[in-house]
Amino acid sequence: MTPLDTDILLDWIVRRGLDGVDEAQLLREFCEKCREAGLMLSRALSFVDTLHPVHEGRIYRWRDDSVEEEAATDYARTDQGGPAAESWQRSPFFHLLQTGGDELRRRIGFGDAIDFTVVQEMKDAGYTDYVVFIHRFAGDTKIGDMDGVYSAWSTRHSEGFSDANMAALRRLVPALALAIKSAALARIADTLVQVYLGRDAGRRVLEGSIQRGVADRIEAALWFSDLRSFTAITDTAKPSEIIPLLNDYAEAVITAIHEAGGDVLKLIGDGTLAVFRADDPAEACRRALRAEENLRARMKALNERRLAGEQPITTAYIGLHVGEVFYGNIGSVDRLDFTVVGPAVNETSRIASMCRSVDRPLLVSSTFAEALPTAERDRLVSVGRFALRGVGKAQDLFTIDPALL
Repeated sequence: MTPLDTDILLDWIVRRGLDGVDEAQLLREFCEKCREAGLMLSRALSFVDTLHPVHEGRIYRWRDDSVEEEAATDYARTDQGGPAAESWQRSPFFHLLQTGGDELRRRIGFGDAIDFTVVQEMKDAGYTDYVVFIHRFAGDTKIGDMDGVYSAWSTRHSEGFSDANMAALRRLVPALALAIKSAALARIADTLVQVYLGRDAGRRVLEGSIQRGVADRIEAALWFSDLRSFTAITDTAKPSEIIPLLNDYAEAVITAIHEAGGDVLKLIGDGTLAVFRADDPAEACRRALRAEENLRARMKALNERRLAGEQPITTAYIGLHVGEVFYGNIGSVDRLDFTVVGPAVNETSRIASMCRSVDRPLLVSSTFAEALPTAERDRLVSVGRFALRGVGKAQDLFTIDPALL
């Protein structure tokens, strides 16, 4: 690869980075471009840590042979022991972090030490040269554990990497790392807003819906749920059991809502506020009922598992309503919440709180019941007429006919 080839490829990296190409595609196209220019890469990988509630980061792979590999995979946390941590601590990257280095090369086919497991694997597979880089982020540019872009490059060429090829890699890989960092930051932003704001609200915020006081009037089916006897459980359970309990039941509630097409907007202790939207209000209400049915099945399985582990169990109280709400940014200039507000939201909360009084796990408003298609409406029975706290007009509340459960 000539210096001119390197300059051309640097320009290409900048353009593709600005285009917003994802990391796996960037790596693949980069390796193909290198080969076209005479730098005969045979295998490459790059990885970067992220901010994610489950995964530590994501790794990207490319190779020139017929061996099947996932182009992009998430990797498990390495700070909690186990096989992932042991593998990481045997890697050249961990060695560089411990020694403060940023490059390690092993000319496998020319007598260099076989001092890492991966180097032995490379030798056995016929590779002749192998080099790894760490391109670190400085100071405040780190985000959580995202402290740099890590990469490894290898070739089967009989002469390994020439001096010119190594010079090219040392110029090109930092630029590629910057493009990968840019794509990774976009991915992190998307993950964070979805995890903390909800899927639809997060998408709207990333699309620019961040102006204070701007909200849409929408018609939606509303869900509010909380856990039965949660206060009593917290008073009697071990403190170490409370967060796992909340996580277990929140996982069941949120998954059931998402699978039915709803969006979770807020977690309030053991409570969950969600919305179901559709062009037809009847469809939105059907989705909410589908989520409730899904949740009952999930909670049954969850409670069986927790009982087997001698852990406290509970169930959920759910209130469903349908109405017009304001959906958008509410708060101060430096602290906004993307949520729904309006009388219908308060009414949904009051309906859920009535579940305790009538000892039913689900209550729906008369408005919700009337919006349902006939088949679903026929499954409901009235539990009586109630004056809800803070709601001006008494109304009938309904639940699923116990005979159908």
